[in-house]
This record gives sequence, C-alpha cells and structure tokens, in this order.
Amino acid sequence: MKQIKTEQEYRNQITDDQLSVGIFTTTWCPDCKRLDMFIDEITEEQQDKQWFKVDKDEFPELAEEQNVMGIPSLLVFKNGKKLAHLHSANAKTADQVREFLNTI
Repeated sequence: MKQIKTEQEYRNQITDDQLSVGIFTTTWCPDCKRLDMFIDEITEEQQDKQWFKVDKDEFPELAEEQNVMGIPSLLVFKNGKKLAHLHSANAKTADQVREFLNTI
C-alpha cells in the first residue's frame, strides 16, 4: 500500500479516475494496529481500487479538510470527490470494512 509522503502525492491520488481508498492512520493508534492485522487481505480482495495511507500526524491539515476526527478512517475518492467515509468507530473489524467497501 502506498504511503503518502507529500501533499501533492495525496492530491494526485484522490483526483485519479479510478476509485482510491485512503486510510488515515498514525503510528501510535491501537485501532490502527488492529486494522493492520487484516487490511492486506482486504486490499488483495479489492484490487480494483487504489490503496494509500496518510499519517494523520504528518498531514493534520488533510485530515481536517476531510473531517477525519478519529483514526483509522477509510475514505473513498474518485475524480477529486470524496464518495464515502468509514469513521473509526465502524472500522474495527474486517467484516465492517468489507461491508463498507461493498456499498461503494
């Protein structure tokens, strides 16, 4: 999964015409570590989407722009528009993430 290193990289990613799923996370978050235990399996199942991670601590302005209040949060973009947002409270299990992605 691509780790975003610059704001420009992020902007390029979300404006793509293919569905992109961004995961806002941090290195210290226990729920993020739990997500890491199953997210690779989900990305394998969902190869029709581009996947990327944004460290909320490194890019607080992007998190604020996208109304990311809790982590981890999964956001789906296409052509620069946010299509969906799975807030941290609902991103604790693989089934919750799969259900969210299947509604897009």
